Amino acid sequence: MSAADSQHTLPLPEGLVRVDGASEPPRRRMWPWIVGFAIVAVLAVAAWFAAEAIARQIVTGIVRDQVRTQLALPPEQQIDVDIAGAMLPQLIGGTIDDITISSEQVPLGESGVTGDVVVSAQGLPVRGEPDLAGATATVSLDEQQLQKLLSSLDGFPAETVGLSAPNVTMTLDLRVFGAQIPIAVALTPSADAGDIVLTPASFTLGQSEVTADALRAQFGRLTDTVLRDWDVCIADQLPAGATLTGVQVDGTRLVADFDVDGRIATDPALQQNGTCA
Repeated sequence: MSAADSQHTLPLPEGLVRVDGASEPPRRRMWPWIVGFAIVAVLAVAAWFAAEAIARQIVTGIVRDQVRTQLALPPEQQIDVDIAGAMLPQLIGGTIDDITISSEQVPLGESGVTGDVVVSAQGLPVRGEPDLAGATATVSLDEQQLQKLLSSLDGFPAETVGLSAPNVTMTLDLRVFGAQIPIAVALTPSADAGDIVLTPASFTLGQSEVTADALRAQFGRLTDTVLRDWDVCIADQLPAGATLTGVQVDGTRLVADFDVDGRIATDPALQQNGTCA
């Protein structure tokens, strides 16, 4: 073995061509690109969510201010605004798809009656003044609020009113030869031509439940105020663009449902309170 053969062969510097003509391409490390892309993606997502949060805060603030202004509510009135879905795409598209606004103890008209109100609107325009795609509302009253509403009815014993699902309850006194005979009445609420209608469903005399025929046979025309329906007009306490569609007792509250005319956003006549015949 010669001295040349016994010497170790040193590796060729990177990029040089081997004697046999083959070459090794330089190795490219991909992980810095992957990390860089991941960082950019994270920053983009963070920026999106930051912009989303800011946009949502601005829009909900504007909605609260408008509701307080339109309803002449005090600045401290708590108003909850819930906007479904991502805010930014809806603003870019020019329409808020679904928004729910709710508040408690909202004055209804000038009667002094208050109620808890929830309004759900679809297709709320962001720019310009086109009509809403649609809206519904619910107004719920507790026992005291309902008593105040019914106190405007002539001859109705509003101070005795209670709520026992599915009925409204009251007690009427019949005067017979100077004596007062209390009759407890359960009234089923319904909606008819925009009014709340309270229809007698059952009667209790003393400790016994009796029929309408039995009452009339025993007391005659004195029972007219007990057996009658009671029509409660609320049109003068709500915008003309809201139409009563249903009413029921839910637990300890009377809940009224309304359809809202989509033109209410642009028609001043629909924004004004309605009238009672």
